[in-house]
Amino acid sequence: MSNLNTMLGGVQIPPVFRVKQRFLNTVVQNVGNTLRLQLEQHAPPIHEGDRIAITCGSRGLDRYPDIVRTVVNYIIQRGGQPFLLPAMGSHGGATSQGQRELLARLGITEQSMGVPMLSSMDTVQVGTAENGQPIYINRYAAEADGIVLLNRIKPHTSFRGAYESGLVKMMAIGLANQRGAEAAHGLRYENMANNIAAIGRAALQKLNIVCAVASIENGYGKVAELHVLHPNEVLSREPALLQRAFHLMPRIYLDEIDALVVSEIGKDISGTGMDTNIVGRFHTIAASGGPRVSKLGLLDLSLRSDGNANGMGLADFVTKKLFQKIDFAPTYMNSLTSTEPNSTKLPMVLENDRLVVQACLKLCGQLDTYRSRLVFIRNTKNLNYVYMSGAAVGAICPGADVEVDEVETDVHFDTSGNLRLFDLPS
Repeated sequence: MSNLNTMLGGVQIPPVFRVKQRFLNTVVQNVGNTLRLQLEQHAPPIHEGDRIAITCGSRGLDRYPDIVRTVVNYIIQRGGQPFLLPAMGSHGGATSQGQRELLARLGITEQSMGVPMLSSMDTVQVGTAENGQPIYINRYAAEADGIVLLNRIKPHTSFRGAYESGLVKMMAIGLANQRGAEAAHGLRYENMANNIAAIGRAALQKLNIVCAVASIENGYGKVAELHVLHPNEVLSREPALLQRAFHLMPRIYLDEIDALVVSEIGKDISGTGMDTNIVGRFHTIAASGGPRVSKLGLLDLSLRSDGNANGMGLADFVTKKLFQKIDFAPTYMNSLTSTEPNSTKLPMVLENDRLVVQACLKLCGQLDTYRSRLVFIRNTKNLNYVYMSGAAVGAICPGADVEVDEVETDVHFDTSGNLRLFDLPS
């Protein structure tokens, strides 16, 4: 690495300003009461002794345990027998135990919810969609008397459509386990929007969905809205809820970024490790948006990602410490299931954070690095405080709701070259 140090070591890193970004901050103040009232108003058809499956996905939803617990208690109140059902396609290493462990890290366990969790990768085919796709469903869900479809609605990181991450996708992929997820992705992301819509329409006719529960989060990752839908409302109402989620989501208030450095990625942060809508890099041609980013560097892999480095392929540079945390088996399984190897290609691996930052600046297209629009973010879920160079601050979108510190700060690294910028008080 000595030659690389020589080549990159002289690249000057401009000082940065801490920038507070503000987003719409609509918040549900009492999640449990709000959801309970909606459930009571909709009165889903649950009868004495009915075994009701509650779908539990792999994403870290805000107030996740509270939402699930409220649904559990409501079903019990109605005389039903609820059980938790991991519904996350191939996540958790595509094993029943791995999916249990993933939910446990999110606060969803038999002990915390007081009801059984039935986890299995076995599926049954319950029908065929209009486009010929088989409809697979988790065996325990197929055997249940009813299903509560529970998920967050948000923009997807890999495709655009009327239904993206949400209730329809939960039916088409989440409930389908590894086998169904692989089948649903088989027509590739270019056809994913139409594919999950076709599977979702058919699944609604085949499955006994008693109701759907959807959350939408604001730009700070907090529950902004809760919605309980009748099964016949899912297809008609989800597109509008998706647009609401687009409106509430956070962003970086720049249209063009020369060098973007992301402190950490991980499956607990986004399905693609980082939200592609925020970093403006996509591994498929079926999605677009976000800022135009010249060079992208990644510094670390989150502990909760369990070695799954999906999304690293979107970067230009990663650190050695990130590389050493990669578990290639789940990383590649994720990519093979989704049919997109671009997200798990290995970028250039550099010794430490400092070199990644310097490499981004060297190749970003600005001969004078002090004129580069340099941005540091912790991850794509936490964007209320970011760091921007002076040139980036000068390019902030007109009308953006931001507060810029008056004093610049140097970009700090420790003796090993690890970034210490986010260690500063916020």
